[in-house]
Amino acid sequence: MAEELFIPSDTSKDQLYESLIPQIKGLTSIETDLVANLSNSCAVLTTAFKHLWIGFYLVKEDELVLGPFQGPIACTRIKKGKGVCGSAWEEKRTFVVEDVEAFPGHIACSSASKSEIVVPLIKENKVLGVLDIDSDQLSTFDDTDKKYLEELCDYLVTLF
Repeated sequence: MAEELFIPSDTSKDQLYESLIPQIKGLTSIETDLVANLSNSCAVLTTAFKHLWIGFYLVKEDELVLGPFQGPIACTRIKKGKGVCGSAWEEKRTFVVEDVEAFPGHIACSSASKSEIVVPLIKENKVLGVLDIDSDQLSTFDDTDKKYLEELCDYLVTLF
């Protein structure tokens, strides 16, 4: 796949993910640079879904450090167990947060963020980073997002 993206219109969320994931795989399979691949993955998701913020934090020593993203300025470093991202890292599981204000210890990188999903990138039982997506609407994310974003992250860890 060249730098083209097909986004079907008038389709379900399932169908949209089913269209996008193979395109991300095609786009990243021809590139060996991790930053380029994570950047293009963010771009595909941003183009398709128009969420407030989509990006990656990568584990570096004892912190998550801001990686490729699209959206407003973000927190640069997050400690393990802190906020939604740090909790997903510590617990090695996806967090779907309907209202970030109700999440204990939420880190407000942007006051516009209302809901969030964070998916850990796990390889050989080790978290390498997280995919973080914020919405400016409450209850944006659901089990459909969880299913397909976990599938995407399972693929992306093969690129590390």
